[in-house]
Amino acid sequence: MRDAPLSHRRFGAMSRRAAVTGAALALMAGLSACDTAMKPAEGDMGLGAAEGARVTVVEYASVTCGHCAQWQAQVWPAFKAKYVDTNKVRYVFREFPTQPVDVATAGFLVARCAGPDRYFDVVDELMARQQEMLGAASPRPVLLDIATKAGLSEAQFQTCLSDKAAIEKLDARIKAGLAAGVDGTPAFFVNGEKVVDASLAGLSEKIDAALAKP
Repeated sequence: MRDAPLSHRRFGAMSRRAAVTGAALALMAGLSACDTAMKPAEGDMGLGAAEGARVTVVEYASVTCGHCAQWQAQVWPAFKAKYVDTNKVRYVFREFPTQPVDVATAGFLVARCAGPDRYFDVVDELMARQQEMLGAASPRPVLLDIATKAGLSEAQFQTCLSDKAAIEKLDARIKAGLAAGVDGTPAFFVNGEKVVDASLAGLSEKIDAALAKP
């Protein structure tokens, strides 16, 4: 997987703002993990049980992270069936772009522009087509194809990628993740406690224990 950001000419204003995002990511190494309970945050995208559920699982991930795509393909279907579709937990996805940061940022912007009802479908598609997107001379055709399938026109796609307000909100979410102790992706928290073992068995151990508490 490539780890250098794309030329700023690729995405214009969005890429210039992504430089700030990259600077924020550089702070990760100096931050220690935080075990405090994680409260709902502005911009959270959730599935399953309603906000305030007995158990909340938060995932920080990037659509350009190979391990994230692997988890999405191998663990997410069973995790979703066991805990999300049954409303046993509230699952929250938080965006945490990794290298190439501007490609990840563009992907998340497209997912946001697709709207809440299509957000997770777009994230799924971005994860599934990650290698295609990163292996191409330019990620734009893949991103545009995903955006079009989500109902965006090419003009809307272009406007989406240059939405400064949306990029600033993403930067704020990244900084919040850093403050929470996120030092890599994917990162999982169960009721605010960081879980090292992201396998279904590892997550189930923490979740089932939390569900069993009186």
